[in-house]
Amino acid sequence: MNFTANEARAMLAALRAQLDPESSTLLKDREVLIAPPAVLIPAVSQALAGSSFLLGAQNMHYEDKGAFTGEISAPMLKPFGVTHVILGHSERRHIFGENDEFINNKVLAALRHRLVPILCVGETLMQHEAGNALEVVVKQLENGLDGVSSEDIARVVIAYEPVWAIGTGKNATPEQAGTIHGAMREIIGQRWGREAAVKTRIIYGGSVTPENVDSLVSRPDIDGALVGGASLRAESFARIVRARVG
Repeated sequence: MNFTANEARAMLAALRAQLDPESSTLLKDREVLIAPPAVLIPAVSQALAGSSFLLGAQNMHYEDKGAFTGEISAPMLKPFGVTHVILGHSERRHIFGENDEFINNKVLAALRHRLVPILCVGETLMQHEAGNALEVVVKQLENGLDGVSSEDIARVVIAYEPVWAIGTGKNATPEQAGTIHGAMREIIGQRWGREAAVKTRIIYGGSVTPENVDSLVSRPDIDGALVGGASLRAESFARIVRARVG
């Protein structure tokens, strides 16, 4: 929940100034997604016109329409060029009480409307310190992907975001994140096959910064980053986009 429309336009102009000159080479091997608050999607869509950036939404209801005051649906998002939607973010789970079943309905709705769901999973500090991180993440993953077909699984992006690392300045070490990512990829392989496990993108979110992004995305099972506070400044976000992969 950041930026007015004018502030968003200014930030994106600065970001494009830093990245667009390199887009012909830099962005061929990676995708860059901007996911603004829903009210800013029209302005951001216009600001991104002609660029290689993708447009996402931070949330979406699973119904197409109805008496759901304050919600937004896939048919409302798509005309603005939205291609991705973040679902099950820890703040949606822990502040707004969304459970696995509710989130799963959103994942299936996104796929039905040919949107790419970014399914967020992650453990709290208490769960982490109790040694239950993998158990929690696996349960959220399996419940969130319930009913997803073998044809659709590779279209889903999984975002591992340890709740204790979001906005705290702490982040999982590359080894910790890599272990969780590897376990999730193994589960996807067991359920949907090795090819699906290879194709499915699993990204890390949780205090990603210009200083730690290279070490995180250098891990073989970490395919990218879900960036929070560092994405609000063009210079820091541009540096993260330029992360050295592999």
